[in-house]
Amino acid sequence: MKNETSQNTDLINELISFLTKGNAHVTFNDAVKNIPFEDVSKKPGGLPYSLWQIVEHIRITQKDILDFSANKNYKELNWPGDYWQKNSAPANEEEWNNSIQKINSDLDEFIELLKNSDDIYKPFEHGSGQNLLREAILIGDHNSHHTGEIILLRRLLGNWKR
Repeated sequence: MKNETSQNTDLINELISFLTKGNAHVTFNDAVKNIPFEDVSKKPGGLPYSLWQIVEHIRITQKDILDFSANKNYKELNWPGDYWQKNSAPANEEEWNNSIQKINSDLDEFIELLKNSDDIYKPFEHGSGQNLLREAILIGDHNSHHTGEIILLRRLLGNWKR
């Protein structure tokens, strides 16, 4: 029988896999790979968001979860206004690429929190019962949901080839 430390290590490894690998789903990085830049601002079929707005929403939300998890002086964002990019297009391709890079680096930072945590079950002092385990599941669930939307938009735009 495994001891508690070994079980926690196993759980953290499973969470990291959940956050970084596709398993039964396409990964975020695969979903945004090779998108023609001219398509990132399009809203096919009257959909309310462009690829840019969804990617930025993932970035903003994940950064907010990271800040909440790592910062006892966390300042809450306003929902929904602070979580959604109003412009349907980035200023340029560099801004698009930087957003994707920031999603990956913030996720790496969150994973370091998981790896270095003494207790992923311990509620944050500044929260209302949330803990690192919950926030890891929240990131995985949220990013997975919006990654599916990215694939749907790409299919509607005719640039998803899998």
